Amino acid sequence: MGDHYFAERPEAASRRRTVDLVLPDLHLRLETDSGVFSPDRIDPGTRVLLETVPPPPQEGNLLDLGCGYGPIALTLAKRSPSATVWGVDVNRRALENAESNAKAAGLDNVRFSLADEIDPALRFTAIWSNPPIRIGKAALHDLLLTWLPRLTPGGLAHLVVQKHLGSDSLQRWLTAQGFPTERIASRSAYRVLRVSSRTEGPTR
Repeated sequence: MGDHYFAERPEAASRRRTVDLVLPDLHLRLETDSGVFSPDRIDPGTRVLLETVPPPPQEGNLLDLGCGYGPIALTLAKRSPSATVWGVDVNRRALENAESNAKAAGLDNVRFSLADEIDPALRFTAIWSNPPIRIGKAALHDLLLTWLPRLTPGGLAHLVVQKHLGSDSLQRWLTAQGFPTERIASRSAYRVLRVSSRTEGPTR
């Protein structure tokens, strides 16, 4: 994979290019760069997520967790123009791309930032994510347990995970943590999981 896309400051020399996100309801040309996640094409998992999830809430705060250069966040912003969309990532280069892409698309209802720059009291009516599975199970679990409790009551998260990277075990783990989780779509070895806001503490 070369330079890790989950590094805060990628060491790879900058090499900017563009990719096109084409969905039935939108077409976005997105700037990408070396050292960010999937710089040469829209990641297949991201595409599965965007093509299968129900429409997002039309109001409230929506979160793209691990936003990269912004395909999920910008889709949320396009589909929910009255909502405020937040894109969070650790990769500063990706966040710069995402901000540039939002400006180019004329979307002013989306904000991109590092995680610690977001008010910890902020709550989200929806979370969409192609989570960074390759950071390792422990780090992934910490990440999800940081953000999923910030769903509003009745809020939903939608996550896309490859089957061979542990989608089924992640589904079981999330449920055991008190977040009812079900698979709502399956395509090309990817699973889309719908995660409900926590109804109880973790099971023992």
